[in-house]
Amino acid sequence: MFDNSSILVTGGTGSFGYTFIPMLLNKYAPDKVIIFSRDEMKQWEMAKKFQNDQRVRFFIGDVRDRGRIYRALDGVDYVVHAAATKIVPTAEYNPFECIKTNVNGAMNVIDACIDKGVKKVVALSTDKASSPINLYGATKLTSDKLFVAGNSYAGSHNTRFSVVRYGNVMGSRGSVIPFFMSIRGDRKLPITDPRMTRFMISLEQGVELVWHTFRDMEGGEIYVKKIPSMKVTDIAKTIAPDAEHKIVGIRPGEKLHEQMISTEDSFYTYEYSEYYKILPAIHNWDKDINRIKLGEKVPEGFIYSSDNNSNWMTEEELGSWIDLNKKKIGSI
Repeated sequence: MFDNSSILVTGGTGSFGYTFIPMLLNKYAPDKVIIFSRDEMKQWEMAKKFQNDQRVRFFIGDVRDRGRIYRALDGVDYVVHAAATKIVPTAEYNPFECIKTNVNGAMNVIDACIDKGVKKVVALSTDKASSPINLYGATKLTSDKLFVAGNSYAGSHNTRFSVVRYGNVMGSRGSVIPFFMSIRGDRKLPITDPRMTRFMISLEQGVELVWHTFRDMEGGEIYVKKIPSMKVTDIAKTIAPDAEHKIVGIRPGEKLHEQMISTEDSFYTYEYSEYYKILPAIHNWDKDINRIKLGEKVPEGFIYSSDNNSNWMTEEELGSWIDLNKKKIGSI
């Protein structure tokens, strides 16, 4: 569907963009791929990877700047909204700045996409948006609600919005795998809580879910990939099997377990072979057969959490993944 089309990625110099852009160029034949972000140094570094591909364009801008988004979206068919303030402690100590990017920025993207005639928009969300306990999660839940409502807010315009929600991305900058790898020579590894669990997803899986969303969406759905869980202590054992563990306690705003579908969401959630889909509660869209398709309603009270998952990644499976991805761990 991306052949002969123009695609824009907000926050495109982040972890998602570094994987999405080459995968997109290898699989499809787009006319133009625009990386929209505010860090010129990251754009300069990324541009070196695509210096011989005239389809890749770079656009300095911030989602807080509505006028700049309007200019960047000229002639764009599809948008992936990946821009966000994401670090939990940063959001806790800089709440106004987090809201400006994650909430006001989402509103700007929605308005601009409608007015510029973008066909479809997929916004990236996070497990922290489900039953949020920190400001980052609260802003992303707000963003999710904005993108869902954007489908009715568009009025007579044809722009459609959906959301992709996933958890811990293996090997991305700031995540636990590169952190443990950087200090595995130490005698002790810091563990927040020995009970802590996390979902495990690769960036490639995240990209493929975004592609599926563009193909499947009617507008307003939240797509949640079925992925394995792992205990943080088992991640530590895989990376540094001989190291001791030092319990340091949970950081402000951090959850013991990741959650992507809450019990309240269960009333509107359908299960498919490789993912779940939370349908919009507004306008009775949760009963729309075009959105449900072949899905099976989950039981009332269902929760999709990293501690109650039926699918668990083994230490051997994680070790194999690390061996195959050593070069890029922590670099994107």
